[in-house]
Amino acid sequence: MPDALSLVDDWGPEKIVVVSHRRTGMKGVLVIDNTARGIGKGGTRVSPTLTVTEVARLARVMTWKWASVDLFYGGAKAGIVADPTSPDKEAILRAFARALSNEVPSEYVMGLDMGLTENDAAIIQDELGDRGAAVGTPDHLGGVAYDQLGVTGYGVAEATDAAARHLQLPLGGYRVAIQGFGAVGHAAAARFAELGFTIVAVSTAKGALHDPTGLDVPALLAARDEHGDDFVTRHRQGTPLSAGQELTVGCDILVPAALQDVIDDATARQIQAKLVVEGANLPTSPQAQAVLAARGIFVLPDFIANAGGVVAAAFAMDARYSGFRPETPTIFETISQRLRANAVTVLEEAQRRGTTPHSAGRSLAEERVRAAMRSKGRLNPREQPDTTTAHQRNSTHGEKQPGHEVCAHPGALISR
Repeated sequence: MPDALSLVDDWGPEKIVVVSHRRTGMKGVLVIDNTARGIGKGGTRVSPTLTVTEVARLARVMTWKWASVDLFYGGAKAGIVADPTSPDKEAILRAFARALSNEVPSEYVMGLDMGLTENDAAIIQDELGDRGAAVGTPDHLGGVAYDQLGVTGYGVAEATDAAARHLQLPLGGYRVAIQGFGAVGHAAAARFAELGFTIVAVSTAKGALHDPTGLDVPALLAARDEHGDDFVTRHRQGTPLSAGQELTVGCDILVPAALQDVIDDATARQIQAKLVVEGANLPTSPQAQAVLAARGIFVLPDFIANAGGVVAAAFAMDARYSGFRPETPTIFETISQRLRANAVTVLEEAQRRGTTPHSAGRSLAEERVRAAMRSKGRLNPREQPDTTTAHQRNSTHGEKQPGHEVCAHPGALISR
């Protein structure tokens, strides 16, 4: 593990808390990245391979994500080093929540991420005796059930549709390949089908299915419900592929919606899509983004494309202590409006400046965070944040992305 101090730059993190509990074997970390715009809010990840650096990178993405949709919360993320299928998961979750009781919910509110379910969020609330400790709880507890509603995947599809239309990709049913068919990927596929897109490939950790004429999405969703990830090895439609091959099939749009760091520069050279939409957090490396840009392939950044979850989380944050549930139609309408508008804004800005959508979008978000830091006296009057370093930290904590510059129009992202 790198020295935690090496993760600090001009934006954050403001706090890194590492906790453990010998009896349960719990090991975890909380990274509060930047709270200039509000209390730290981000998901809690459960993974046996989790690292402090991974959580810090994800916390930084949350900083930009909240700023990009102009909602007033700060970037933060937490993680537990554990197998999410462990029979000891509840005990581990309770130990983790107790260990962070000084920070939760006064400085950070937990939420769903990979390996953490709606019932897990309810357990965290129960352990701390505070409805404000976590969001994403089941509907019958008054929560906004992100996974059940599929808000993140829905937003990915909405942002994709807006981006494809703006880029004037050929009409007549865009061909889409989706990596990952979990909470984000399957909900995105369902919305893509409603929008008239053709899904040519899907994948899970077990493998992939490919049909250049289009897969039957309702049948895939039913098979997933029945068999889980194994549906790709049981389903009869399409041609079976090894996991990872779905990234390079012929398609108009590629949606990596599984894990981070799945597209490197070598894979980027083989991608056939005209548009890559980051459904997962941090799926493309800086080198891959440079290769794709050189090939004329646009990449819609994660903090723009998958921000549907944070829009829903903002509704859930407001409703934590309320006796009333947020109206579901209002949540979906807001996700659609904000993500469609932001997708177009970022692509327009990138084209205007001749840079990547990542650079353009992050510059817009950074200026909002910088303005909040300046207003609260968090900046040295004689200094300004080093935006190149910030970009570097968010990406790899050690590699500079090309084409990064401060945007002259910081208010361009939609705030209404």
